[in-house]
This record gives sequence, C-alpha cells and structure tokens, in this order.
Amino acid sequence: MKLEEKIKKAIEETEILLLPKRLLSTYESTTVHYYILTEPFYAEFEGKSKHTETVLREGKISWQSPKLITPYYILRFEGFSEEAKKAFQMLAGENADIAMMLYKLKFIKDFEHMDIISLPLNEVKQKIETEIEKRNDPFCAIIKGVDEFWDVSLTKFIYELALHSAYFSQIPEFSKKNYISYGPSGIPYITRDEFGIPIIAKNEIENLFKLYEKGEIDAVKLKSEIDNWGLFEYYQDRFLRLFKKRN
Repeated sequence: MKLEEKIKKAIEETEILLLPKRLLSTYESTTVHYYILTEPFYAEFEGKSKHTETVLREGKISWQSPKLITPYYILRFEGFSEEAKKAFQMLAGENADIAMMLYKLKFIKDFEHMDIISLPLNEVKQKIETEIEKRNDPFCAIIKGVDEFWDVSLTKFIYELALHSAYFSQIPEFSKKNYISYGPSGIPYITRDEFGIPIIAKNEIENLFKLYEKGEIDAVKLKSEIDNWGLFEYYQDRFLRLFKKRN
C-alpha cells in the first residue's frame, strides 16, 4: 500500500471521541490537552490481541493569534511529521475555500508522554472522561487514532476543531466584516476582490505597508508576510519603490 493510501486510511479510521467544550477564539490563544488512544500495532507480531492493551499518548496543542484564512494556510504549521502535513493537505483539499480563522495561527505541539495500559481502549476512554469531568476542563480532547500514524490522527482532530470553530464561532463575526460571503447553497467562502485576492489579505498587507513606512517593521518582515499569501508578484513594484525610498 502506498504512503498516501496509508495516510488516507489512517484519516478514515481516526475518531474524535471527545471535542473540547469550548471552541477556538478569535481574540485569545488556546491550549488544548489531547489524549490519543491507539491499539498497539506490535500486538499482532507478538501474538497478542490488540484489544487487551491501549497506547495512550498525551500532550498539548497551542493555537496563537488566530485570524481568518482558507484551510491551505494551515499547512505552514511546524512540529509535525511529513505524513501529518500530507494528511492536512488532503483534508484541506476537501474544503478548499471554507472560511477559517487560521491566518498567523501558530501550532505548537507539546508531546508530554506515552503509556501502555493493560486495558481495552473503551475502558481507558471512560477513565479519562471521568478525570476530565472532575477537572471541569473545557479544553480537553480524546482521539481514537492509528498507532503507526498517531500524529496523522492528531492532525485530523486539529482540522475538525478548527472547522467546527469556524462554522459556529468565527463565521458569524467575520461575515459582518465582509471577509466571507455565502454561495447559493449557503456554503461560506472567502470574499475576494476583482483580482481574486482575499479581502482580509489585502487589509492585512495594507496594515503591514503602513508599519513599514513608519519604520516599525523591516523589509524582511514585510516581504515574508506578502510571500506567505503568495502575493509578492502583485505587490512587487510597490514594495521595491518603498524599499529604494527607505534605503
């Protein structure tokens, strides 16, 4: 089986058993405590039943400074395997223009530890759920993943949480600012100008040009941000004029 097929299979087999009670915020950084439960892939080689043990991976994912953007920008996150990045590309491709609050969103994966527990997966899940309820923690998630591709499973969780947050928390707010529009079927999409540039991208870049003219950011920072949007060709003449003027 090819790697892409294995990743697709891992995505399909991943289940989000518990989403955080609170959604990602537009204005605040968010840290989610995740638990990934998998049945050990090594069991079959050792002649054991894979249902008698559970591999528990526990850690945290932090989101910082979220804003609006399409799913493809999320591919710029760091700290994940190439398989996880490929998984995100595949997931984003299914919803290439759904409005999401992911511009400047920095993903920090903090993997804490792994345990092998001599209990079936469902029993481990129940114990963790009880602990979460006792702590009354609204930022916890439980994921049933695939052992060999556990961070692919984590990637699917990140995508679904961001998508869920976009629909129920971000879209109503950003539609008021004309950053997103709705098609005939009611599906949201990024609002673009006559050149196909997202309105929010233009607004963000205009702000950066003003900061550059004031000397509050340097040319490297400005160009980097323009490049992140894939718009340097569009802004190249303006950027070079300002750069020559400043130097």
